[in-house]
Amino acid sequence: MAQSVSNSGFQVIYIASCGEGINAFHLVESTLIQFPHNKITIVKVPHIRSEVQVDELIDKVKDMESIIVHTIVKSDLRQYLTRKGMEHKIVTIDLMGPVLSKIQSFLNQAPLEKPGLYRESHQVDLKQVSAIDFALAHDDGLSPESLDQAEIILLGLSRAGKTPLSMYMAVLGWKVANVPFVPGVPLPAILDEVDRRRIFALNINAKQLLSHRKMRQESLGVSEMKSAYASRKKIEEEIFTAHRYYIAKGYSILDISDKPVETSAEEIIEMITRRFKAAAHLS
Repeated sequence: MAQSVSNSGFQVIYIASCGEGINAFHLVESTLIQFPHNKITIVKVPHIRSEVQVDELIDKVKDMESIIVHTIVKSDLRQYLTRKGMEHKIVTIDLMGPVLSKIQSFLNQAPLEKPGLYRESHQVDLKQVSAIDFALAHDDGLSPESLDQAEIILLGLSRAGKTPLSMYMAVLGWKVANVPFVPGVPLPAILDEVDRRRIFALNINAKQLLSHRKMRQESLGVSEMKSAYASRKKIEEEIFTAHRYYIAKGYSILDISDKPVETSAEEIIEMITRRFKAAAHLS
C-alpha cells in the first residue's frame, strides 16, 4: 500500500483573476472536497489587469508554499504571471489559457481578451429577471407601498393595456409598476411622492377600449346586459374623467390606441432616458 506524504507547509491556494474569480473559486473548492480533512485556505485576488498587480501578488506569496490558480483572459498577462511564478519557484495553474487556445484553433478566430465580459452579460440577465419579478409584484396596483422603487409607473383604465406594456418593458430590464385608474376610487397616496416624470397615463380611444372589455366579458362568461363594464356611454365617461385627472396631476399622457406594444414602449423609454439620462435606471 502506498504511503501518503503530507506537506504541512502547503496551506493556501490563491485565485488570481481579471474578473471576480468566482468560477475558478468554485472549481478549486469542488476539487478540494475530494481531499477530506484538508486545511487549505482559498484566497481570491480579483481584478488582476496589470504586471504591477502580478508583481504584488508574487511578492506576497513567494516566501510561502502555495499555488496560484488563475483565470486571466489577456495572453501577455497570463504569460507574465507564469514566467514570474517559475522565477520564484511558485506553482501556477492556468485554467483559462488552454481552453482559449483550443477554441481559437477550432474557430480560427482570435479571442477578444477583454476582462469582465462574462460578468457584464450576466448582470444584464440578472437585471432582466429582477425587473420581471418587480413587474409581476406590482401588476394592477399590487404592492403600492413600494411604488417609489419603480423606474416607470403606468396609469390607466381597466383593459387599457397596462399589463402587456409593463411586462414587455420588464423584459427589456425596466422596473415597471402599473396602477388601475377607477373613477371614484382614490389612487395610492404614494403616487404624490413619486417624481411625476416617471408616471405615464395611458390614453385609449373608446372604440378600442370597448372591444377589449367585451373580449374580457366573453372570457369570463359575463352577460353584457348585466354589466356596465362594456357600455359605450360608461366607457366614454371613464375616459373623459381619467383624461381630466391626468391633466390636473401633470402626468405624461401617452395615446396607445391602435399601437403595437413595442412602439408604446419605445416612446416611454425614449422619454425616460431623455429626462433622466444616466439616472434613468434607479440603483
